[in-house]
Amino acid sequence: MSEEKNNGIGFFERYLTLWVAICIVLGITIGKVLPVVPNTLSKFEYYNVSIPTAILIWLMIFPMMLKIDFSSIVNASKKPKGLIVTCVTNWLVKPFTMYLIAAFFFFVVFKSFIPEALAKEYLAGAVLLGAAPCTAMVFVWSHLTKGDASYTLIQVAVNDLIILVAFAPIVALLLGVGNIQIPFGTLILSTILFVVIPLVLGFITRTVVVKNNGLDYFNNTFLKKFDNVTVIGLLLTLIIIFSFQGDKILQNPLHILLIAVPLIIQTFLIFGIAYGWAKLWKLPHSIASPAGMIGASNFFELAVAVSISLFGLQSGATLATVVGVLVEVPVMLILVRISNNTRKCFN
Repeated sequence: MSEEKNNGIGFFERYLTLWVAICIVLGITIGKVLPVVPNTLSKFEYYNVSIPTAILIWLMIFPMMLKIDFSSIVNASKKPKGLIVTCVTNWLVKPFTMYLIAAFFFFVVFKSFIPEALAKEYLAGAVLLGAAPCTAMVFVWSHLTKGDASYTLIQVAVNDLIILVAFAPIVALLLGVGNIQIPFGTLILSTILFVVIPLVLGFITRTVVVKNNGLDYFNNTFLKKFDNVTVIGLLLTLIIIFSFQGDKILQNPLHILLIAVPLIIQTFLIFGIAYGWAKLWKLPHSIASPAGMIGASNFFELAVAVSISLFGLQSGATLATVVGVLVEVPVMLILVRISNNTRKCFN
């Protein structure tokens, strides 16, 4: 396991939870000691989109989109069961169970700790996470569990195409059910900015580079130029977010733990549904494990970006999406260990 871990997950990603914790402290300190920083950044907004944050989010998302090989979709029909498990779990189960679990904890279990207005904001952040299944880190989780790399590519490519058409409607539906008002135009704009445009640019860039230099150059040289860019962009974004969130966190430090509870429960539930379904369908472990991982983990970069656009840097929704970042790596590594320990059940 240790050898796989070292080969599959980079230094920054391996200790992502630690870096996020450091960013929390650094961001809060900047907000308290140098309030001129968040005050200045807040002036650079256009249609509710923070320009500095949008640039950093692009740094996060674009390298991920480069890795997506849409040509792999032509092979999708050869092994449809794994795709059915992935797509049904991600889009017909996950967003709705996230809503139900988060609403139950924020409005019932933690009712005495979280005011109703703030609970709505936390629910909104949870919904954004639930409607954004993983597109990049799943390659790491697949590698660590000896998943079928080529089939994982197909699962991710199909998932990204579904995000284009399903993310905004599902978010709007669930937030509407929760009586959380949002500007639908801003939601569409956010989807275009943070999904459609980087996806198209990533596809064009990949196509041009592979055509001119070959796939080996693209995978082993070109992509390496973007090593750690995503994580660095994420960490800088978190510092900005927490420079705005400082007062809220200092007033309610317990809330980070309260937010984490339903997110963690949801992660284990979705993995169990997809992984168990794959087992019942007698899929090989190399397909079953990535199918469980892609739904269990989140495209948290997208969730953070859209939350900032819809609700602002200081919102409880944005804080909830950031807590998703905080718990992602340690929880997913637990699932990796569970997957590896149960591989023999699929033989």
